[in-house]
Amino acid sequence: MTDKQTPPPVTVTLEAGPAGSGSIDDFELFYARRALDRFRTLLGRKGLLDLLAADIEEGNAFLRESARTSGGSFKAGTTVLATKGLTSAAFLAWMDEAFAGDERALLMAHPEHYVMGTDSVGARVVENIGPHIADFSMGGWGTDAMAWAEDAAELLPESEFPRKMSSNLFLADGTVVGRALIQFGDTADGFTANLTVYFPVTCPDDVLDHHLRHYAVEFRNWIVAAGAHA
Repeated sequence: MTDKQTPPPVTVTLEAGPAGSGSIDDFELFYARRALDRFRTLLGRKGLLDLLAADIEEGNAFLRESARTSGGSFKAGTTVLATKGLTSAAFLAWMDEAFAGDERALLMAHPEHYVMGTDSVGARVVENIGPHIADFSMGGWGTDAMAWAEDAAELLPESEFPRKMSSNLFLADGTVVGRALIQFGDTADGFTANLTVYFPVTCPDDVLDHHLRHYAVEFRNWIVAAGAHA
């Protein structure tokens, strides 16, 4: 009996045609982003929330149950990005302006951003947490809500990372379902971003890992957008 060998993968190379540089993957990404922006614009915030209502209810229930079974314990992961050509101060100034009123710029940073902006509670976010779509706010909740950040194992020296932001991620009923600690330190030609997220310990590891990838995509695109407006 002869073992069946797996044939080599089929490959396609662009040899000529389109003007300018870029691979076929680059072209596909451009068209995917353009199509996604069209649907977001046509649906609008209310349309997106109506369309995703059942998914959000399911995703929030998952996070709420994870928080309950974790008893207030969290596990952490960190994505580290190195930027050249922009200071952390310039980037954070751009972010402040975007959260104050440029939702489109915030949404464009990731395909799984659905709602993002500031409301009376804090920064409201509707996005994927792993495979789950959740509707949560970022900020404090209750007395001394941010005290955890002062003792976080992931806290970096103030001298090297002077710009820090910490937040709870909480549902509308106040259930804390995650945390975030982002820290920025300038370098000779740019800055380093340490982006830490915390989820309840009973969350599957792939939920945490996917959010580390999510961080990489959204912050890379936000940084590039900030650089284009610097």
